[in-house]
Amino acid sequence: MTRNPRATPSLFRRFVDSEASGGIVLMVAAALALIVANSGLAATYFAALKAYVGPLSVSHWINDALMAVFFLLVGLEIKREIVDGQLSTWPRRILPGLCAAGGMAVPALIFAGLNWNNGEVIRGWAIPTATDIAFALGVLSLFGNRVPASMKVFLTALAIIDDLGAVLIIAVFYTGNLDLAALGGAAAVLVALLALNRLGVKALWPYLVLGAILWLLVLLSGVHATVAGVALAFTIPLTRALGGAHERGVDSPLHRLEHALAKVVPFVIIPIFGFANAGVSLAGFGASALVDPLTLGVAGGLVLGKVIGVYGTARATVKLGWAAAPVGAAPLHVLGVALLCGVGFTMSLFIGLLAFPDNAALQDGVKIGILLGSLVSAVLGAMVLLLSPKPGGAEASTF
Repeated sequence: MTRNPRATPSLFRRFVDSEASGGIVLMVAAALALIVANSGLAATYFAALKAYVGPLSVSHWINDALMAVFFLLVGLEIKREIVDGQLSTWPRRILPGLCAAGGMAVPALIFAGLNWNNGEVIRGWAIPTATDIAFALGVLSLFGNRVPASMKVFLTALAIIDDLGAVLIIAVFYTGNLDLAALGGAAAVLVALLALNRLGVKALWPYLVLGAILWLLVLLSGVHATVAGVALAFTIPLTRALGGAHERGVDSPLHRLEHALAKVVPFVIIPIFGFANAGVSLAGFGASALVDPLTLGVAGGLVLGKVIGVYGTARATVKLGWAAAPVGAAPLHVLGVALLCGVGFTMSLFIGLLAFPDNAALQDGVKIGILLGSLVSAVLGAMVLLLSPKPGGAEASTF
């Protein structure tokens, strides 16, 4: 019998479609960066990142331009979930919203508590507040039906709100000196984008052309250029779909753009960012680096701060009757997911670069803290989820 080649997806296709794939590719990119940064290619690696291509260095093209596309996708996901998804009603927002707030506040307090007396280092207080949704969901997906579906929904919603909080932090706390003329121009372009939306323009190209101009003006204004990606996303029209109709082909500009970026961002942009920014030389690295307040603040914020903030807030919110517990979830399920929230790789690295743009030594300390904290959080979260009861069991609804 001749086998239909379309009947069974190829191994590559299954990998690309897997929720874990984006996190795996990012881990490989980060590992390669560490290897290269500690090999005979180190000088070439660091020199290439500092080389200029036109008005910006390679590093700035990656962190200011490519990452604007990443933030565009983040903005599209946030808008879709708020308008027509898991965050579309207040009852759905309460538990992940409060847990996201707790999961940002406690890590920041831990970092500040360890570094309050250092005026320069304290600028990094926001580094451990972020959750890497690709990594966290990737690890969670490895457990299949051992974890109730409600926990995936909870983690996705929490991470999306967390991303929104990180965007606001970047816009408010990591903005340099403002160029009012450029900022005014950016505001005018944003008004034009909103006008296109109100006029019902469905073609994507006018939004993307104006979005490129918006990015340039925001870059010149002193506000970090990636904020332009989120601002553009919120102007892209979204056709609200009832009963999941968008899954069946409703022609919405937002869905079309999100679909176009769905593979490019996790398989091209984020790995490039990870490779360019995870490289840290371990020459002269010793135990003293692990107890440095900066490294401890980042790692401790991710490992302890996230689990205390997320799990503690979840327990308190449910006990107070402010929100219902995730369906079928036991305490160990929530604890495991709270630990996974400590995987803060992409956004934490990004905020670290903004906090210490001209201090390579502090950036290295941040990278070590992020790598250690994220690794410990992922391992502990996986161990807890392995010990958690199967959904539907007697212990699986006691949270």
